[in-house]
Amino acid sequence: MNKTFNIYCDESTHIENDGQPYMILSYISTPYHLLKMHNKNIREMKLQHFYRGEMKWSTISKSQYPFYNEIIDYFFSNDLNFRAIIIDKSELNHKANNQDHNIFYDKMYYQLLNKKIYPENNYNIYIDIKDTHSYLKARSLKKYLERDYSNIRNLQIIKSYESELMQLTDVLMGAINYKLRGLNKVTAKNNVIEKIERICGKPLTQRTAKTEKKFNLFFIDLKNGN
Repeated sequence: MNKTFNIYCDESTHIENDGQPYMILSYISTPYHLLKMHNKNIREMKLQHFYRGEMKWSTISKSQYPFYNEIIDYFFSNDLNFRAIIIDKSELNHKANNQDHNIFYDKMYYQLLNKKIYPENNYNIYIDIKDTHSYLKARSLKKYLERDYSNIRNLQIIKSYESELMQLTDVLMGAINYKLRGLNKVTAKNNVIEKIERICGKPLTQRTAKTEKKFNLFFIDLKNGN
C-alpha cells in the first residue's frame, strides 16, 4: 500500500532584486498519518510555554528561547525531515539562460522536490502564500511537476498560521539565512543556530551529503550547473 506524505514548503529572500544575497527554498515533510500528532504536540508545547501566535524566525527573542529550544529538540527526535536549497543570487543570469525569474523559481522548486518524490508514494504539497501572485505560482509549479510525476495528489497554497509544520519550516530556514548573512546580533537566534549545528555536526554554511534525509542542505552552483 502506498504511503502518503505531506510536504510544507516555504521560501526566503526569493525576490530577484530584494537586496539580499541568497534565495532559499525549503520544506518539512511528514507521513500523512502522523500529521495530527505533530500538530497536537507542537500546540501543546506552545501552551506550556505560554507562546501565542505563529512560530517565526523573525520574532525569536530571549524570552522565547526555551520554547524554540524545545521545538528544535522535537524536530530532531522524530520522523520529520527538512530540506533546503540555497542559491547565491550574484550568480543569476536569466538572460543567458533564456528565462525570467518566475521560470527560474519553478526550476528551483523542481530541484527542491524532484529527488525526494518517490514513485511508490503519494504526496500533498503545500506552499506558504506570500502575495497575490502566489496562486499563479502554485498553478505554474503544479504543471511543471506534473510533467514528470503522477503521484502528486494535491498542490495548493495555504496561510502559515494554518500549519504548525509550515511555521517550523520558516524557523529552520530562517536559521540558515541568518547564518549565511553573518547576522549575529540576537543571542537567542545564535543559540538556536548553535544547537542545530551541534546536532547536525556541521555548520549551516556547508552542504550535506545527498543521502542525508533528516536535515538536507544543497547549495546550487549556477556557474557550473550543479
